[in-house]
Amino acid sequence: MAGTVVTVDGLWRYPVKSMGGEEMEEAFVGFSGVYGDRYFAFRSPARPKGFPYLTGREQEQMLRYRPRYRHPEKAAKPPNLEAAESLPPGINPVNADPEDMGVDVLTPSGATLAVDAPKLASLLNEGVGEDLTLVRSVRAMTDCRPVSLISSQTVEQIGEELGNGLDRRRFRANIYLNFENGDGFGEDGFVGRSLRVGSQAVVAVIERDPRCKMISLDPDTGEHDPDVLRKVAQSHDNLAGVYCAVLVEGTVRKGDPIELID
Repeated sequence: MAGTVVTVDGLWRYPVKSMGGEEMEEAFVGFSGVYGDRYFAFRSPARPKGFPYLTGREQEQMLRYRPRYRHPEKAAKPPNLEAAESLPPGINPVNADPEDMGVDVLTPSGATLAVDAPKLASLLNEGVGEDLTLVRSVRAMTDCRPVSLISSQTVEQIGEELGNGLDRRRFRANIYLNFENGDGFGEDGFVGRSLRVGSQAVVAVIERDPRCKMISLDPDTGEHDPDVLRKVAQSHDNLAGVYCAVLVEGTVRKGDPIELID
């Protein structure tokens, strides 16, 4: 199968864990994940020690909050990326200063709050009753692996099985693939293989992605539809999409080819 090519159909990152995401035309994919992805999260002492973050599983309205980087041009990629790449054999770039990675959040009511505003934590706490603390990390605070992929065909197939179509944002992937003429779940065939995404980045596809309540939440309303997760559980072993580790860093652009290299 080496040489099989699909294309990048969409690139997404999520500045605040479990809040709404932002679609990007290009993204830097580093060893720790997409640059700026899950940079902030809200931690709660009421959550399990192994996973201490508040998510849409507990606060369904969290998905309706829309975070955006205050300085998008500075938050798009490492500040010394070109200079680092020019030094053989390719030096790891540095992360931006924290002040360049500030985030403002548009709330469901239309107000804009700084991500560290006490009022924002208070709003997220409504109906939850937990002592929330904002945390930041230059390492993407993803659930399992640094990068998640799913094909548009997989999303379409699940929607057809449900009989009502699905918004692909439910799956909160970093990279959406387009097989063009392929069927759903074609990405499962990449598990255990490596992909070159664009001209530089290389990822190892580690495993299929086990799903949770998050795919049952409407990204615009937060409304919970348990039939979505039930369908994936009953028809697809509760798996949809794949998780990846990054082997070679690089910039990825929408429309880039994806090549199976081993």
